Amino acid sequence: MKNIAVIGAGTMGNGIAQVFASKGYSVHMVDISEENLQKGMATIAKSLDRMLNKGVINDVDKNQTLANISTFTDLKAAVSKADLVVEAASENLDIKLRIFADLCAYTPPHTILATNTSSISITKIAAATKRPDKVIGMHFMNPVPIMKLVEIIRGYSTSDETTETIISLSEKLDKIPVACNDYPGFVSNRILMPMINEAIIALHEGVAGVAEIDSIMKLGMAHPMGPLQLADFIGLDVCLAILRVLQEGLGNQKYAPCPLLVNMVTAGKMGVKSGEGFYDYSEGAKASKISKMFLK
Repeated sequence: MKNIAVIGAGTMGNGIAQVFASKGYSVHMVDISEENLQKGMATIAKSLDRMLNKGVINDVDKNQTLANISTFTDLKAAVSKADLVVEAASENLDIKLRIFADLCAYTPPHTILATNTSSISITKIAAATKRPDKVIGMHFMNPVPIMKLVEIIRGYSTSDETTETIISLSEKLDKIPVACNDYPGFVSNRILMPMINEAIIALHEGVAGVAEIDSIMKLGMAHPMGPLQLADFIGLDVCLAILRVLQEGLGNQKYAPCPLLVNMVTAGKMGVKSGEGFYDYSEGAKASKISKMFLK
């Protein structure tokens, strides 16, 4: 396995591309927008510069990683010789179904088709292809270059060979693969999102403020980041989408998103990506100021 295609140049896509490229793989990063591709490459360069400044890599490593990545806006051209495709597009079922139908048509028969979805059924995505045995979930954590876990999700028809190949590949990336079965939210978000949602409910009901809720979880539970700050970092729109997948897929009202979360997303308050969520990011991505919406 030498040729990797990554669909999407956003936060997850460019991080996945960087990790593969840093291990010597030839990476084709594809996005519908040339502007997104340029932003993705700029993000990768900044990430490598941080690693360079910390002495984790040297100039040769940085330049070789960048040289290993080619950008495309033409999906067919990007994936025609791929051994593995990792889809990291929007967390939207219809978009993913269209992409995987196209990938099945454009890639060689041996190509494994992976999705970085954080909640959507692998089995449902695989049904859009004629090779469900070669479709698998490869859920990287954000930020991809730093976080060690890769959640490996087997669909109903995913073969043992495909699973073993992706587990082995993840280890070659210096990641720690952990396998689970295909249920809404898998393990990571089935447990994480209700916690985040409950933190938002606590804020909504006036149990405590933003800083207090996050401080209690950081100091009392040894979490490196409070649930509200983490929600901002993930993206409130993404949190909402995952909760709706959980609610629909498991048929349980305990996954119903808090009205406050729904209203914030409707108002365009997405967290870090929009400059405001539970915290104010107008002066940078590190949360330091509580959003004026939640100041007493």
